[in-house]
Amino acid sequence: MPAHTATPSWGQRAFLALETGLNRCFGEQANPLYFLGALAFYLFWLVIFSGLYLYVFFETSVVQAYASVDALTHGQPYAGGMLRSLHRYASDALVLVLMLHMLRHFTFNRHRGFRWFSWVSGVVILWLVYASGVNGYMLPWDRLSQFVVASTAEWFDVLPVLGGSMARNFISNAQVSDRLFSLLSFIHIGLPLGVMALLWVHTQRVPGARIHPPRALMLGLLLTLCTLSLLQPALSQAPADMATVTSMLAFDWWYLPVYALVAHWGPPQAWLLVIACSALLLALPWLGGRALASERTWTVAIAQENRVIRVRPGETLLDAGLREGLDLPFACRNGGCGLCKCTVLHGDVRLLPYQASALTAAERDAGLTLMCCAQASSDLAISYVPPHDPARQQPQTYQARVTHLELLAHDVMRVCLQIEDAKALRFQPGQYINIALPDGARRSFSFASPYRDGGSVDLHIRRVEGGRFTPGVFDTMRVDDVLHFEGPLGTFTLHEDSTQPIIFVAGSTGFAPVKCMVEHAFQTGMQRQMVLYWGVRSRADLYLADLAAQWARAHSNFRFVPVLSEPAAQDHWDGRTGLVHQAILEDFPDLSGHQVYACGSVRMVQVAQSAFVHHGMLSDACFSDAFHLAAHG
Repeated sequence: MPAHTATPSWGQRAFLALETGLNRCFGEQANPLYFLGALAFYLFWLVIFSGLYLYVFFETSVVQAYASVDALTHGQPYAGGMLRSLHRYASDALVLVLMLHMLRHFTFNRHRGFRWFSWVSGVVILWLVYASGVNGYMLPWDRLSQFVVASTAEWFDVLPVLGGSMARNFISNAQVSDRLFSLLSFIHIGLPLGVMALLWVHTQRVPGARIHPPRALMLGLLLTLCTLSLLQPALSQAPADMATVTSMLAFDWWYLPVYALVAHWGPPQAWLLVIACSALLLALPWLGGRALASERTWTVAIAQENRVIRVRPGETLLDAGLREGLDLPFACRNGGCGLCKCTVLHGDVRLLPYQASALTAAERDAGLTLMCCAQASSDLAISYVPPHDPARQQPQTYQARVTHLELLAHDVMRVCLQIEDAKALRFQPGQYINIALPDGARRSFSFASPYRDGGSVDLHIRRVEGGRFTPGVFDTMRVDDVLHFEGPLGTFTLHEDSTQPIIFVAGSTGFAPVKCMVEHAFQTGMQRQMVLYWGVRSRADLYLADLAAQWARAHSNFRFVPVLSEPAAQDHWDGRTGLVHQAILEDFPDLSGHQVYACGSVRMVQVAQSAFVHHGMLSDACFSDAFHLAAHG
């Protein structure tokens, strides 16, 4: 279906224009703006490994600090000198990349809602990187180190807890001890460790986070930094001398702008600015701005995976799928490469701004969309081309204990299960599970009751004579028996985004998933008109007819129509007879404006769907689940 495309803001248009230019230079697969987070990781590791080499030769003493750095720079220019320059420029680049990364997420409104934790942790990471870089400028003990140390002491002395005691330690050279450099070295190691820990936490909250940029980008960035290090090497300034005041400095405006403010405005004003900016950055996820595309959770049926996932407010289809462990195709995650295209089979999406080259107007009109930019605005069904064989992906497995057995009919057993890991199993009405047999075979059964917090579910199991599993349910299964199953599976689920009347069609034990849907509709207060047609052979097969009739009495928006195809004389049946889909067409000769949910044998579902479409039913308004009553049940 055609998607609604959000109108880009001026900031988004600026980023898209910049991305277009960089795509021409680097290509969509290696555009640096698409890999800012991964580039930050890469630069961080460059800083760490170059810093470790420098630390080996650094002397933590007042007398030797400057001399050891100078010897490292000039004594081994193509090792220590090169790595010192690389360390400095990689640090500057890290700040630039982090700022661009945060600016892009802010501009595209990807810092609100459930993303608040990633944003807040990112702000803390940025400040820790700044603190680590500032601390690094204190170690060479040159004129810039003297300025940074003295300014830091002056800045922190305005805090009531210190009471002006720090600056006294830097009045003369004699008052600067070796313990200062031991402390500075300890801080310079500890802060990056804190950054490393936060980076790990930060990426754990980002589904499918990539921490390695494309090799071409890594090599190109390394060559750029090395070239810059050769052309403009990082050198120490004159040795620190507390007896004199430094008037001229080669300044690093990326890492030290706040120190210019301390010198120009004074420490109190600088503190107010830093605190205000930090508070504003931390509060941005909850301040003003554009609202999320939707304030509710939607469901997405994934055709290839036979699964249904939930999409949170403001979450893209790609992020939701990756969070659920799906193997989805993607690269840039920013609407530039087009690898994450999918087809929307049912429902509506809202497209965030993207590159026109990634999704043409003709593709969009044909129902294609970009998962990385698409946000659900209704329940969806989508199809995509998986990057790998979907059969390799194994659904999640669970263990359950049988808590109750109830014979509903001579050949239908109600089996109540208590799932051990109840919180982990979240399913949609209409889905099913595969019960695992000892030899690895599977048997599929639909949920017959909606999700309950306690983790108990019902199954309706029909006996298949000669089968390998179902006869045992009737003959040997006992309370407290343990079953293993996988799921939830299936895309036959209730679409709650529509206001159209619903026609439920159940054949035999196809009543089980329909029962689950109907009871869920009652629990959630759905006011749509609903009618259930349950088609069976004889009256005895209507094993829960009294329950369905009770629903009709209790809910004015629900009707129940049982249909017998082969009523026997002893049934004393005066209700509807014949094929269930024919009964529906007699009551609804025009099915336009209705949704149909059909579950039963393959033959019943195929015949019913074809007939419904010929009577005005839209193909995307008929949802079905067909099962085989095989002899090996």
